[in-house]
Amino acid sequence: MGWKLKRLRQCEKCPWKVSTNPHDIPNGYSEDMHKRLAGTIAEPGTIIPPGRTLRNMACHEHPVGEEVECIGWLVNQLGPGNNIALRLKMLSCENAHLIQTDGPQHTRFEDTLPSDDMY
Repeated sequence: MGWKLKRLRQCEKCPWKVSTNPHDIPNGYSEDMHKRLAGTIAEPGTIIPPGRTLRNMACHEHPVGEEVECIGWLVNQLGPGNNIALRLKMLSCENAHLIQTDGPQHTRFEDTLPSDDMY
């Protein structure tokens, strides 16, 4: 039996969008918290060791306790991020074919962080 994503469209201020200045992310942007999300990025082509769980980057538009996957992160990890564990999980997702991003996307997590030339 399959499961469904609760969110299918990338939000307006997703940090994976090239056009987003991370400091414009609503609900109190924290560069330190953003940097800690590096732990959600798989080493391309590797499989999670037994006993470890798949870590997801949550969409900043959803409150704690009601988290859903960040669509920008999801698309990155299914594509250039080559997250094998996530790809296997998504095989049973019934609505994955409806996922939509909005505009050019970053290909590396590091590029989602603020840079000096943004200002």
